[in-house]
Amino acid sequence: MGTMHGGDWAGFQREYGSLPLDFSANLSPLGMPEGVRRAAATAAENADRYPDPECFRLRQALSTCHHIPAEQIVCGNGAADLIFRLPLALKPKTALLPVPVFTEYETVLRGAGCEVRRFPLSEENDFALTEAILPHIVPGLDLLILCNPNNPTGRTAEASLLRQILERCRETGTRLVVDECFIEMLDRPEKHSLVSRLSEETDLILLRAFTKSFSMAGLRLGYALCGDSVTAARLQDCGQAWAVSGPAQAAGLAALRETAYLDMVRALLEIERPFLTEGLKELGCRCLQGEANFILFHSEDMALCEKLRQRGILLRDCRNFEGLQPGWYRCAIRTYEENVLFLQAMEGVLIHG
Repeated sequence: MGTMHGGDWAGFQREYGSLPLDFSANLSPLGMPEGVRRAAATAAENADRYPDPECFRLRQALSTCHHIPAEQIVCGNGAADLIFRLPLALKPKTALLPVPVFTEYETVLRGAGCEVRRFPLSEENDFALTEAILPHIVPGLDLLILCNPNNPTGRTAEASLLRQILERCRETGTRLVVDECFIEMLDRPEKHSLVSRLSEETDLILLRAFTKSFSMAGLRLGYALCGDSVTAARLQDCGQAWAVSGPAQAAGLAALRETAYLDMVRALLEIERPFLTEGLKELGCRCLQGEANFILFHSEDMALCEKLRQRGILLRDCRNFEGLQPGWYRCAIRTYEENVLFLQAMEGVLIHG
């Protein structure tokens, strides 16, 4: 039912009566930080009150963190909430999407009556975003959405290319939205983010989420960093009044203090990404050299997801991503012990049948 996404532990539990080892959802392999868990639990004691509809304290903390005015920050019920608000707030008639990319953008835009133009990324070039996109940013194009690092490829856009895209968008009057929900998983997030450009690019919107970095998928918390307060106000007005629960706001405040936790996550990924990649290659899979906390790979086994599911493991089938054929899969990078179990299951399916 609905669009295929990862993280369907509930469906698995209904079918098998137990929880799976979930490699389909790209969450932090270290789980929710204990300080974040405690903050949410404490805030739940006051859940008989409405949450702050303006998320005042959380926006102030994000303002300090990202060095932009709080008036240019909007919090939502996950980044997905803010994605659904975009067409209501911006009212774009035409939009451009490099594909493959997160499927929700196109679903939301088309649902709002927006014409979606696709820019296919080349499989021969490992789906990298290149300067070939620049001629497609033309006058009359209202919106360009990028995902950096991209989901499902895990690839980042070169900083020099992002500058060219910004310049081209400025020339053509195109608003640029960059989904940076996975950026904190990178070795050097600041190298890839456009946060520093918000002070001069009023038509720029960046999407962030606590979901992935702090494994807070069940609490639902994301935010938008806008180039001006007018756009932020529009995004705020297009959402429901109490979009972010009290426990989620408290968890977000606690998460912003967990800098050591993020360092541990990045250190783990730096070790486990090459380990998991090499393990998949040894099993005959073609792996993209991504930089995020997941790996896009190709296998000749078109029924890989179902076979792993029978072994208690969830994997993301990527065939519903525009531009990806059956045989492309995405797996999260988890702890060493979990990655070993995943590779053993993969060996059992691909080698031993």
